[in-house]
Amino acid sequence: MSPPHAHERTCPVQEARKHAFCPPQAGDSRSVCPALNAMANHGYIPRNGRNLSIPTLIAGAREVFGLSFVFAAGLVIVTMWSVGRFWTTDLFALGRHGRIEHHASLVHGDTPRREEIRAYKDPSRARRCACGGCSQWRREGSGQGGFCAHADTAGEDVAAVGALHEEIARGEAALLLGVLSSTAGGIPLSLLLSLLKEERLPDDWHPDHTQGVLRTVMASQEIKSIMEDMRRTQASAGDF
Repeated sequence: MSPPHAHERTCPVQEARKHAFCPPQAGDSRSVCPALNAMANHGYIPRNGRNLSIPTLIAGAREVFGLSFVFAAGLVIVTMWSVGRFWTTDLFALGRHGRIEHHASLVHGDTPRREEIRAYKDPSRARRCACGGCSQWRREGSGQGGFCAHADTAGEDVAAVGALHEEIARGEAALLLGVLSSTAGGIPLSLLLSLLKEERLPDDWHPDHTQGVLRTVMASQEIKSIMEDMRRTQASAGDF
């Protein structure tokens, strides 16, 4: 554990190891999104999380998660414009409620009324992913890691999630699966929980493929289909 120190664009403690993990320090800006925070914690974007330009975020998303240029650019531009930032931002501002951030999150509770930005995470929510003693998080239902159930209904007030944010939540889940899944077809829980709870990537992390729009959309539609099947099964069993 390093002593407290100040971050600017880089970390003075980890300067010799460019992308080594360093947790946020006093004065750093962080969002409610573990993926964005991990990019800052590993120095793929400025470690203080401030004065982040569109090109900086696009380059970071491509380097860390292997997103295609079109996908990364679309995600960054839409996210920033949705919160009223048109060229630069800090990470905290990206958590403005009702834009990209939404209820039914894997990492934070639903945003209270009249609260504009969700300012903190709830690590206990991430632990819900580790259900049933499974070693991987998969898309095929609660018996194999609980993926769909949590992607679609993790919040306490599911009715408050509109169609747009349901689609965003499924897209986030599909993106996680697409980027982090092992050759066995699921995400190792140790990797998933490290990202969601600690906002940390493995020391030797690097993407092994390019994640594009089409691949992610297809996975999102598959998740939607699986969830609809689960709901029909639960309804017929009297669970709903």
